[in-house]
Amino acid sequence: MRPLDLQFSQSATDHRTLPELESEIAIVGRSNVGKSTLINSIANRKRLAHTSKTPGRTQLLNLFVLNENPITRGVMDLPGYGYAAGASKKAQASWQRMIEDYLLERESLTMVMVLVDGLVGPTALDKGMLAWLRSNGLPHSVVATKHDKVKSSKRQKRKKELAEGCDLEPGDVLWVSASSGLNIDRLRSSTLTWLSLSE
Repeated sequence: MRPLDLQFSQSATDHRTLPELESEIAIVGRSNVGKSTLINSIANRKRLAHTSKTPGRTQLLNLFVLNENPITRGVMDLPGYGYAAGASKKAQASWQRMIEDYLLERESLTMVMVLVDGLVGPTALDKGMLAWLRSNGLPHSVVATKHDKVKSSKRQKRKKELAEGCDLEPGDVLWVSASSGLNIDRLRSSTLTWLSLSE
């Protein structure tokens, strides 16, 4: 499947200042789980979304839109939850409010893609996010990143443990690797489905 033709649109601290779209998906996850890297992978562009080895560099709502005419669909990169280097507790609390307001109020939101670090497994923060999404009735799908970093001898066990930690069946979790390209095409296809697009 061809890469998604994404382009950066706009950053904001308030979703109400962003362009209104017909549909969009949001990507959430722990700081340093690889959200920006995954956006670059599905678009097959190295520097579309800024990546950093320092946790917490994404501090705004970053909207990427599909390059179509008219532009009506997009992908939102949300700040990571958890540790953010150099950020005060007050700043992190404001990010949390910004994220929650977006997820609860954005009418065009059709799916929340929850990224879980495949090497680490679901943390308390991941479980908390999933519980919050479920309690608010928000559609979501779990994607496990960094498949290539899990030793091959431990992958089946890790897949079972990760799914159980998310209260899901193993088949409900899509494992991907931006490095090896594993299941990136499947993720592109899922993204198009969530955005109600067809190839």
